[in-house]
Amino acid sequence: MKLVSFSYNKVCSIGVFDSSTKSIVDIHKLSKGKLPNNMLDYLKDFKKNNINLKILLKDVSSEFYLKSSDIVISPPLPNPVSFRDAYAFRRHVEAGRRNRGLDMIPEYDHFPVFYFSNHNSITGPGAVSFEKEHFKKLDFEFEIAAVISKHGKNIKCDEADDYIAGFVIMNDWSERDIQLKEMKLNLGPAKGKDFATSIGPFLVTLDELDDVKIDSNLGAKYDLNMNGYINGKLVSNDNFKNITWSFAQIIERISHGTDIFPGDLIGSGTCATGCLLELNLTHNNNEWLKVNDEIKLEVDRLGVLSNRISLKK
Repeated sequence: MKLVSFSYNKVCSIGVFDSSTKSIVDIHKLSKGKLPNNMLDYLKDFKKNNINLKILLKDVSSEFYLKSSDIVISPPLPNPVSFRDAYAFRRHVEAGRRNRGLDMIPEYDHFPVFYFSNHNSITGPGAVSFEKEHFKKLDFEFEIAAVISKHGKNIKCDEADDYIAGFVIMNDWSERDIQLKEMKLNLGPAKGKDFATSIGPFLVTLDELDDVKIDSNLGAKYDLNMNGYINGKLVSNDNFKNITWSFAQIIERISHGTDIFPGDLIGSGTCATGCLLELNLTHNNNEWLKVNDEIKLEVDRLGVLSNRISLKK
């Protein structure tokens, strides 16, 4: 299923996107209030809610369909419990280090690394505005994020995929002038990234991806093309299957000695060619995002996350 958060006539709810009709079924209304009207509560009893929802979807009258043009799409998970971002595409890491004259760091292969970012700055599709100081070297980062649907701790890799509700497209907005200065202090990114992260348009459940799943004892990977555009020009291309550390491996690392919860958001890290920092170093450019630029991140099955940039007033 493609789950979506939205507002209609200023009322917030969640729904299922119907690709054939380009419309949304209001889950809360369809269930007569028995299913939650927000994604976080839906995730807390994800398995049971999915079973009940699929029964209801077998016979849906037209009154429960809303045209996507009549609603405002929100982030699929507007209020994550936490937000961690990994560093899981090796080609992106290699390119960045190579273009700075550095060898590949051997510790990269020892375990998946991640950092905590700001779970209170999540945005969805559509307009996104930034402060003036964010435009010195404003960048996008093309990622896919997993949404957690089960509580767990010390989760083993071969069980970890069962904790994933599904995937969303993610744009981890970054201000490189700030980030590159603070990274010299060896504590990881903070103010260079904490101001906005866009996700959406859907939370696509794993059952939608069975036919493109690549199974392994180190966790599933998925054959999904990833294409990124700036103002209609293709600038980024990779495939989700090229992720080096699977989400199962990332979850095993994250949950060691620590609880994870329904509603946790975990980013993959940037795919190859998935940001201007990498592209600039490769092509010896100095191009950054500016006001009115439109960034579209397209992933097979997951949809298109489109954002237009504006200056915050």
